[in-house]
Amino acid sequence: MTLLIALIAVALFFDFLNGLHDAANSIATIVSTRVLAPRFAVFWAAFFNFVAFLVFGLHVAGTVGSGIIDIAVVDDRVILGALGGAITWNLLTWYAGIPSSSSHALIGGLLGAGVAKAGFGAIVWPGVITTSAAIVLSPALGFGLALLLVLGVSWTFVRSTPAAVDGLFRNLQFVSASLYSLGHGGNDAQKTMGIIAVLLYAHGAGDGAFHVPLWVVLSCQSAMALGTLLGGWRIVHTMGSKITRLTPMQGFCAETGGALTLFAATAFGIPVSTTHTITGAIVGVGAARRVSAVRWNVAQGIVVAWVVTMPAAALVAALVYGVAGLALP
Repeated sequence: MTLLIALIAVALFFDFLNGLHDAANSIATIVSTRVLAPRFAVFWAAFFNFVAFLVFGLHVAGTVGSGIIDIAVVDDRVILGALGGAITWNLLTWYAGIPSSSSHALIGGLLGAGVAKAGFGAIVWPGVITTSAAIVLSPALGFGLALLLVLGVSWTFVRSTPAAVDGLFRNLQFVSASLYSLGHGGNDAQKTMGIIAVLLYAHGAGDGAFHVPLWVVLSCQSAMALGTLLGGWRIVHTMGSKITRLTPMQGFCAETGGALTLFAATAFGIPVSTTHTITGAIVGVGAARRVSAVRWNVAQGIVVAWVVTMPAAALVAALVYGVAGLALP
C-alpha cells in the first residue's frame, strides 16, 4: 500500500510538472499580446484547466491507461519507469526553455518501460499509431485552422480601423484563451488519470474493471492547475515572442484554432500534444502575414525536440525500469 501511495504521488508530481511545463501553451499568446499580465494570466488559465473535467469525458484517460501498452504487463516497475522517463525529460526541456511535449514524454515512457519488461509484444499498436500520427496532424490542423481564421477575420474587418480591430480582439482574447486552457486541461490532465487508473487496476483496487475514480479526476485536475499557476516563464518567452510577433487578433486566431484542435482530439480520445498544437497555430498566423514573419530557425529547433522526445523518454524509462528492479520485486 505504501508503494502504491508513493507511485500515485509521483504521478501527481508529473501532472504538476505538466501544468508547469505547459503553462506556456495556455497563456503565451495572451501574455505576448499584452492583453493580460503574466500574474493574472496564470490564474485565468489555472481556473479553466481545473474545470475542464466538467466539460469533457474520460476517453483520453482510457487510451493512455489501456491503449498504449498491454494492461496485463503493467506493474509498479513499469509505472515507475514510465514516470521516471517522462519527468526527467520534462525537467531537462523546462530548464532549457524548450517547449517539448509532456504528453509524448509520457507515451514514450510507457513504451520504454513496457518494452523493457515484455518486449515489443507489450505494445498496443493501434493506440500507438494513432498517437504517433497526431504528432504530425495536431500541429498541421492547428496551423490550418489558425491560418483560415486569420484570413477570414482579416477579410471581414478589412474596412475597420486598426485601433477598432485591436480593441475588439483584446476582449475576444479572453474567450479564446479560456477555450484553449479548457482544451489543455481536458486533454493533458487525463493522461495522468490514465496512469493512476491503470496502476489501481494492477493493484486490484476498485471493482476489478479499468475505470477512473472521481478522486483521481479531481486530484489530477488540481495538480495540473497548481502547476499552471506557478507557470513556466522560459517557455512562455519562446512560444509568445520568439516564433513570431503577435497582435491581439492573431493571438485570438491562434488560440481558437488550437482550442478547436484539442476539443476534437479529446472527443476522439487521442492524447495529443498541446505544445505541438499551439505551436502550429502560432506559425499559421505568422505565415498568414508573410512567410518571413516566422522565425523558422526557432520553429525548426522545436520540431527537433518533438522528434526526439518519445525515444529519449523511452530510453530513460527503460533505464529506470532496470534500476528499479534492484529495489522492487
